Amino acid sequence: MTTRADLDKTLNTVRALLAKAEDCAATPEEAEAYNAKAAELIARYGIDAAMLADAEPTSDLPSDKVIVLAAPYALDKRDLLVAVAHPLRCRTVSQVRYEAGLKVHKIHLFGMASDVGRVELVYTSLLVQAAYGLAAAEAPYYEDLRAYRRSWYSGFSAAVYQRLLNAERRVAMPQTDVSSGGRSVALVLADRTALVDRRVAETYPHLTTGTSRQLSGSGRHIGYQAGQRADLGGQRIGSPVRLGVGA
Repeated sequence: MTTRADLDKTLNTVRALLAKAEDCAATPEEAEAYNAKAAELIARYGIDAAMLADAEPTSDLPSDKVIVLAAPYALDKRDLLVAVAHPLRCRTVSQVRYEAGLKVHKIHLFGMASDVGRVELVYTSLLVQAAYGLAAAEAPYYEDLRAYRRSWYSGFSAAVYQRLLNAERRVAMPQTDVSSGGRSVALVLADRTALVDRRVAETYPHLTTGTSRQLSGSGRHIGYQAGQRADLGGQRIGSPVRLGVGA
């Protein structure tokens, strides 16, 4: 049975892998291998935390928090946060408020506490990486820079979503792992999802689905490639979370 010490050990291993991936001496192939392993360990951490909570229910409870999306590119940061949250078994509700006459975009994030923590860690790291990626990406001279960057962000988010989803599926696929009560991983995860969905429904009983954004820039392919290379955790795993980094 996984213990809290085991979970901490997993995070330490993730830190070590990502440190190697970010070492300038690592080749692109080595960095990608380190990052892929780190993504799998982040997924494994989620499964282990879920199974521990099934045996010790008070160790991981439903949680939620509101995250302010800082300008510029607030809507693109929203899409990135959603792309991280959903594969990691969290739910998001987009909010728009006017505060002191200014339009403010927010995401209300729902999930089990360990999953909310995973989302914050990965999202914070990716915000920084996206900022660097945008700064390095060169738009065609004939194209509006902001349109290009929005489409770049869209591609980046799409790649991150697929990588996280694939890692979660690979780790959750075996059905042999059981909690001390004999419940399968699939059943434990389904029950946790139901708890989160119930909390969302209680908080927003009249929730509606928004419309998709239409982006015109040509940067999606380059952004997608950047997202495929992105470090899904960074050296900030286990460090204080800093949200709203500008891009």
